Amino acid sequence: MNILHYHSDPKILEAIHGIADPGNIRILFICLGNICRSPAAEGMMLDVIERHDDTARWTIDSAGTGGYHVGDLPDGRMRAHARRRGINLTHICRQISEIDFDRFDIIIGMDASNLSRLHAMAPSVDDERKILPMAAFFNQPAHFDHVPDPYYNGAEGFETVLDLLTGATENLYDTIVANLP
Repeated sequence: MNILHYHSDPKILEAIHGIADPGNIRILFICLGNICRSPAAEGMMLDVIERHDDTARWTIDSAGTGGYHVGDLPDGRMRAHARRRGINLTHICRQISEIDFDRFDIIIGMDASNLSRLHAMAPSVDDERKILPMAAFFNQPAHFDHVPDPYYNGAEGFETVLDLLTGATENLYDTIVANLP
């Protein structure tokens, strides 16, 4: 895969160069309720890191902008679709808080609404630089400019999300590793 497109995006490079400790890379994935897209991205990113035998230096988590499902497991349909791909989603849903901007180097939103909420809650301009769209890491050309919410779209919606996240999480990993300070 040619990842030069990702290397040349100044916002992505700025976020990567803001990683405080290349020995402890901390990524947080965000969607609305933290039951479908962001826990799937978390699980798939953990899988990518494991396949690269690079688990020791990564901290991966997910959260929602809303607190609707705090304490729950991800949506059962997303868990079932992910499990078919060998990904076990065991995350316990939580809501993002301001302290997450201190705890994570890069915060990735699944759609424009999530990104807008993240920018609104970022404590500082430096914290806003940590916010990136998941779509920035999609395989090109992509038919989407965001990760669509599969909640009301049936099996096809969950498969679409997992298809998008498969390439995006691999591209995210490759881009960070290639550009670490």
